[in-house]
Amino acid sequence: MIIKLVTTSFMNTMETVREWNSSCKGKNEDHSMRAQAVLEETKHAATAPLHLLIVDDEETTRELCLAVAQQTGLKATAVASAEEALEVVDQSAIDIVLTDLKLPGTSGLELLRTLHEMHPAVAVIVLTQYGTIDSAIEATKTGALDYVTKPFRIEELRARLEHAMHEVDLLQENRLLREQINQGLPGFGKLIGLSPKMQRVYKMIEKVAGHEHPVLVLGESGTGKELVARSLHVLGRRKDGPFVPVDCSSLVPTLIESELFGYVKGAFTGAVQSKQGLLEAANGGTLFLDEIGDMPTDLQARLLRSLQEREVKPVGSTERRRIDVRIVAATNRDLESAIRSGAFRQDLYFRLNVVQIKLPPLRDRKTDIPLLVAAFLEKYSPNDGPVRTISADTMQRLMAHDWPGNVRELENAIERAIAMSSGPLIHVADLPSNLQIQTSERSPQRDELLPLEELERRAILRTLRETDGDKLAASRLLGIGKTTLYRKLKQYKLDQLEA
Repeated sequence: MIIKLVTTSFMNTMETVREWNSSCKGKNEDHSMRAQAVLEETKHAATAPLHLLIVDDEETTRELCLAVAQQTGLKATAVASAEEALEVVDQSAIDIVLTDLKLPGTSGLELLRTLHEMHPAVAVIVLTQYGTIDSAIEATKTGALDYVTKPFRIEELRARLEHAMHEVDLLQENRLLREQINQGLPGFGKLIGLSPKMQRVYKMIEKVAGHEHPVLVLGESGTGKELVARSLHVLGRRKDGPFVPVDCSSLVPTLIESELFGYVKGAFTGAVQSKQGLLEAANGGTLFLDEIGDMPTDLQARLLRSLQEREVKPVGSTERRRIDVRIVAATNRDLESAIRSGAFRQDLYFRLNVVQIKLPPLRDRKTDIPLLVAAFLEKYSPNDGPVRTISADTMQRLMAHDWPGNVRELENAIERAIAMSSGPLIHVADLPSNLQIQTSERSPQRDELLPLEELERRAILRTLRETDGDKLAASRLLGIGKTTLYRKLKQYKLDQLEA
């Protein structure tokens, strides 16, 4: 059996799902408790064994398949015909069907078509005689997940079953995540994530939202700094006032002053009428100064004066106007280094940095990737069709990537994958080209030769440490099904490992 070792550590983000939940508008809920409840629900769902239905008219084949299923941790039922199989599927919760294509009465291919139409969530593996590969290919086109050629080796069948288990696990998790998203459970308003680092961000937002202090949001590009600013606004006393975002990095340097402070008619060539500045436009609400680190230093002094005195003077005017705004600023730059180099004023930094919220990059919270993926799948799937799902290999590729562009890059990748996909299941080939290349795995030191079992044990142990003991996340990163992981934990005596 091929053993996949994922020995790369977790590289050390945030984005939208739907409209603001009413629960995020002032009820001050304990989001840590909500997150824990969701995690417990997911883990509980993961402990139930998957149910395999074996369909073959040969008793020896049924018995052999039952034995292999037991070895892989599957609950298994065996029948001899397609008619019996459909009765079982209608009456029981079947996750995987392993069926021979040549059956008495209704054929395996007809059974596959019926299952695909009536029970699309059931994964189907077909058994086919050597020399009849064409029928197996037709079966995969009809919707079969995989096929096994008779006579088969036990190791081959076990590998196919484990692959199917992994796919079913992932589809079930996708369904659960979508249900959680629809209920508004996986984060804080439009911020998505249940990781401990995101929980600390949510607590900080709740703590300072009701105050008027300036807030400085730090984080790499694409982590969701504006979403934090909007959360502070919606949960604060100024929620009925305007939220005015200003991207300091995109403003033309010669126009920044007039954009921020406004101008009066005749102040300069082309000023044919007076215009209100953004600071004044945010009166009674929140002004969000995005990428404040890119503001020219000469304007930093004027902004500081306006914030301290709570008034603005439009360009070309001698009149000062009172303003009442809350300031939230954000940057992806190291402002302390910018202060030392003279690129940012220290006094403005102190004025803005009364409260600081630091967003983690996506590589620091990879356990949130499935939630984000589920949200983006629902957001971008066509309205006239089913919500897209992700194959196990594709999810593994997403989990292995270090996401330098953070959540914005992930959202773009999912939107692109949906556009490129030819069916409801998204494959690796649908991802952007940079994600289709497998990330190289970290190897042991050159002078360290270890048995294969020890390498596997170390990989499992390291992954569990990286995921804080989260077995669902660990199995996803290792590229194996959860049942296989539990079996390996018992084999290597790691099943009592504490999170």
